[in-house]
Amino acid sequence: MTMILIVEDEQKLAELLKDYLAQSSFDTTILDNGNYVIPYVRENKPDLVILDLMLPGRDGMEICKEIRTFSNLPIIMVTARVEEIDRLLGLELGADDYVCKPFSPRELVARVKAVLRRAGGETTIKAKGLVLDEARYQASLHCVDLELTAVEFKLLSFMAANPGRIYSRDQLMERIYSDHRIVSDRTIDSHIKKLRKKIAEQSPDEELIGSVYGVGYKFI
Repeated sequence: MTMILIVEDEQKLAELLKDYLAQSSFDTTILDNGNYVIPYVRENKPDLVILDLMLPGRDGMEICKEIRTFSNLPIIMVTARVEEIDRLLGLELGADDYVCKPFSPRELVARVKAVLRRAGGETTIKAKGLVLDEARYQASLHCVDLELTAVEFKLLSFMAANPGRIYSRDQLMERIYSDHRIVSDRTIDSHIKKLRKKIAEQSPDEELIGSVYGVGYKFI
């Protein structure tokens, strides 16, 4: 069974996450003090860590940095610090994803599954009736082919693999243009507009891509 370590000092939240993860057949352990994390990880080798930034003992930033000195263990950072969001957007700490408090437990479970899927090398993404086959560059919504271009596919699959996570235009450009060509950041807006149109043609009442004013886009 996949083992998830929850590092969270808010007991009610930790227990809530434990219950939601258990419903998805994950085995969980809760730690409420940062001093216990490194010894536990070294000894037990969990499959993924949900790591709060603000902890008694050692804080999440220090813990994440130390874990990265000896392990590529998937880490999802959790924060209520608004001032840390820019750093976490870039995942400068070596984390695989981040979640901002308050958050939906269902969203966090989806993030856990997405990160584990990437770590395991799976190439098919499924979310809200959307199926993305990364090996074949094929996308369908409710069993209907969306007929995406390669760039549209890369853009949609990248966001869909990380539901709820906000990406800036620069981050999206870096992802879909690996040759680092010089393009306007409005190019992303154009691709998003086309994606939304193709999605709306198949499912007019369904919005899969959300805009966050002044920040960027996310898969809802």
